Amino acid sequence: MADPHPASPAYDNVAGNYYDKYASQNPIARALMNGFFGAFDELSSRTGAKTAFEVGCGEGELSLRLLGRGIDVRGCDLEGESVAEANARALAHGHGERFAVRSIYDLANGEIAADLIVCCEVLEHLPDPRAGLERLAAQRAEHFLVSVPREPIWRALNCARGKYLADLGNTPGHLQHWSRKGFLEFVGSAFDIIEVRSPLPWTMVLARPR
Repeated sequence: MADPHPASPAYDNVAGNYYDKYASQNPIARALMNGFFGAFDELSSRTGAKTAFEVGCGEGELSLRLLGRGIDVRGCDLEGESVAEANARALAHGHGERFAVRSIYDLANGEIAADLIVCCEVLEHLPDPRAGLERLAAQRAEHFLVSVPREPIWRALNCARGKYLADLGNTPGHLQHWSRKGFLEFVGSAFDIIEVRSPLPWTMVLARPR
């Protein structure tokens, strides 16, 4: 019988935010992030979630937004440094340590039980995004909120600011590239899509388990 939980695919992950978009003081970058946060806050609020789990929490930016709204949040990330930073930030805000080092691929069926599972800016980093999506779909949650960069707009904007030109604007660590239509088809293969937002330059989807 095949192993239902095969070993995590080996890949060279680029830890954290290669370009720290969350902390950027560039006015254009701030405007773009405000659009992202606005869409995230709107869609997550629509779920009425009391509990949440963030897969790929990074430094905890989105989890802290949810914690600030009184939602009980836990989370995980592949990178130990990011998890340490997320826990330090949670402690500084009086929430205690809430994050652990785990790969999305290592999540067992039904391991996570929460009103909302968040997986934003993660799937584009995976060598096998289909396996990652299946790991999400195997969890116990009423709603799922996922996002990825919208291509080719993401790379075009990188080129416009003179970044990663040798790679045609591709951010280091981005292994997958979806248009809005392509990402909706991808998510829709495993979930029922409720709502979609397109804050430039992302695609953000609120879905429920099928």
